[in-house]
Amino acid sequence: MFRRCLLPVGLPGRLLRKAAWLGLAALLGPGAARGQSADSLAGIGRRFAQYSQRVPTEKLFVHLDRPCYLSGESLWFKLYAVEGTTQRPLAASSVAYVEVLDPAQVPVLQVKVKMAHATGQGSLVLPPELPSGRYTVRAYTSWMQNFGPEYFFQRVITVVNTRAPLPLAGPAARPAPAYDPQFFPEGGYLVQGLASKVGFKLTDRTGRGVAAEGRVLDQTGATVARFKTLRFGLGSFDFTPAQAGAAYKAVMEIADQPPITCALPAVREQGYVLRLEDLGPEQLRVVVQARGAALAAENLYLLGHAGQRVAVAASAQLQAGQAVFVVPKQQLAAGVSHFTLFNSRRQPVCERLYFRPPPTTLALRAQADKRQYAAREKVTLQLGSGPQPANLSVAVYQLDSLAAGGEPGITSYLWLAADLKGQVENPDYYLASPTPETQAATDNLMLTQGWSRFSWAQVLAEHPDSLAYLPELNGPVLRGRVVSTRTGAPVTGVGTYLASPSRRIQFFNSFSKKDGSIQFELPDFYGTRQLIVQPNSQRDSLCTVELFSPFSPRYAANPPAPLTLAEGVAASLLRRHVQAEVQQQFSDGHPARYLAPLLDSTAFYGKPSEQYFLDKYTRFKVMEEVMREYVPGVLVRIRKDGFHFLVPDDNSREMLESPLVLLDGVPVFNTNRIMAFDPLKVQKLDVLTSRYSMGQFLYEGVVSYTTYKGDLAGLEPDPRALLQAYEGLQGQRAFYAPRYETPAAAQSRLPDFRNLLYWNPELLSPPGGGTQTSFYTSDQVGSYRVVVQGLSPTGLTGSTSFTFEVKAAL
Repeated sequence: MFRRCLLPVGLPGRLLRKAAWLGLAALLGPGAARGQSADSLAGIGRRFAQYSQRVPTEKLFVHLDRPCYLSGESLWFKLYAVEGTTQRPLAASSVAYVEVLDPAQVPVLQVKVKMAHATGQGSLVLPPELPSGRYTVRAYTSWMQNFGPEYFFQRVITVVNTRAPLPLAGPAARPAPAYDPQFFPEGGYLVQGLASKVGFKLTDRTGRGVAAEGRVLDQTGATVARFKTLRFGLGSFDFTPAQAGAAYKAVMEIADQPPITCALPAVREQGYVLRLEDLGPEQLRVVVQARGAALAAENLYLLGHAGQRVAVAASAQLQAGQAVFVVPKQQLAAGVSHFTLFNSRRQPVCERLYFRPPPTTLALRAQADKRQYAAREKVTLQLGSGPQPANLSVAVYQLDSLAAGGEPGITSYLWLAADLKGQVENPDYYLASPTPETQAATDNLMLTQGWSRFSWAQVLAEHPDSLAYLPELNGPVLRGRVVSTRTGAPVTGVGTYLASPSRRIQFFNSFSKKDGSIQFELPDFYGTRQLIVQPNSQRDSLCTVELFSPFSPRYAANPPAPLTLAEGVAASLLRRHVQAEVQQQFSDGHPARYLAPLLDSTAFYGKPSEQYFLDKYTRFKVMEEVMREYVPGVLVRIRKDGFHFLVPDDNSREMLESPLVLLDGVPVFNTNRIMAFDPLKVQKLDVLTSRYSMGQFLYEGVVSYTTYKGDLAGLEPDPRALLQAYEGLQGQRAFYAPRYETPAAAQSRLPDFRNLLYWNPELLSPPGGGTQTSFYTSDQVGSYRVVVQGLSPTGLTGSTSFTFEVKAAL
């Protein structure tokens, strides 16, 4: 298997097709449009462009308020959604899914967050009983689930439960060292007699890189290559295997540890080796070598792409087992580029990554009005983004033994880490000022952590498989399935209805597809709601409905290692625990206050033709009397099977039979049940005296009853209906911090032990100017870090941070 690499995709299809074909025409030249080589290359480029048009890319970056927490504290976050090629804000998905996974990758918290204008924000309260450990915060959209969990945003945080014994790393508790060595031949393979570059990676049980030196031994024990790590446990070396099938092994030596021995990848007798050579600031050279009689004069095709942009499209014929492609660097887009080599049968045989840093970033600046402050003193921050406007998020937290490490910036994540497999250690390092060492380290990273979110078989297929997850443009999409109660097999073409009892009438419907699948789009669904999902019991009594969780059941490999704390942190953690307990007991704020969303209270059918508030009329104890006496818009008829409603159509002047009957938004298919309902529990009755179309459904008018509390007032749902609690979108929670604006407030005896001084997920920096914000320090002295992340409308990203001190007395 060749080594695959990530492909971000995301330009509009029409522009992509034009750009791709112009790129192909320019790169192939006038003479290349003839012959089988040009046809094959154009076919690859065309299929790639079609795939890119059909499958745009979305990325999420999450700014967390701090890197570590105590159990019971709140975790605040800001989400940025971007298009995967230019990193411009992408206001496509209206919902993001945010989870906290425990060390065993079991979700302990899950929320749905509303996205608007390509951003979202929310918070999570970590349960007080949450055990100490390294947890993973991950975020994704429905659309991103089509590409696997490796593509989700993921960040490891530390949670410490100070109410339980701490996981201290004493002499008896310290685990034995465990290392994971991995080797990656450039392009994908080792081939007998062909010189190859081999990247390698050595990490410990926590996933951090380990410095080491080593050598490669052949089957006789002779040393045939030597190597050592450069940065973060990554390195590379040149190696020419002399014999196919030979058992080459690497011996790695780590300071103060026994040597590690592991096997190198198998050596093939024939095949391809791809080598990427950096020729300086202007050019790259891709050298392909092949071994095997059948490959001697083969036509090869090289496709280079970054995101949805085709940068390189060229063909060459092997001569003396070698082909060379020269690539001008200015043709490559910023970010991670992917070079894929195809053989004459249009099969991908080698891939290689190359990283080009973004030429421009957001000129983000942030500074405080002072470097030192007293307790409960006002801090004023000046923020700016240069000539570009920007959307900013700001966090200010105390630095201690747990929060000493920094967090990744939005630039290094979106342009680099998001396109690589696994966690990238210190991604900001690779975007620092270019030096020979950083360039070599970046190349080692490209050799070892490449991946692909797509299969080339799908890209080149005549009829690719449809994607399972659609983008959620207007709200959460709830998926489910209709099955037979007798056989459990999926049932096609069954109308299903979803409602949640409420005075705010919302109602949804869906027809089951060939596989029995159904889906409901739920805009403006907030908080925990009781869902009632059912088919029409009068027509489809032998069907039942099941609903699926909207959260992804798939998880990336390599969960975080267990947490062990140094013995020296126990005292500071105990102090932080006492301070958190005191803060919770004496805080006069409202940390759990949620802001009610502004929702449209109009029923889904709009303004009714007739509306009756029953308290304005003589109250009858029998529903039949109510309907006959003062609801002229509904005619009541009695037949052999009981009551039926008819509605005179205002438009066609015909009688509409069997209208949709609702009680608090829940359909009641058996009219006898609503006629037996106590009318004294009904406050309002709406009647729609015309046909109403909703998707593929056509209703013969609507008769909607609303009770005083909107809770069905004792009417039991149909026994075949599915009742399920559903957590809708998270309500917006307000961050609270005290302000000591008066002498009386500053001298208050209430303790203030906050370690998160400030969190603002939504600050707008105007173009060419700046913005100002302020907050107050707490009673806790020490160092505090200010972290600012930002994104401009044009896709420029930026991060900055600095520290200030709080002293007991100045």
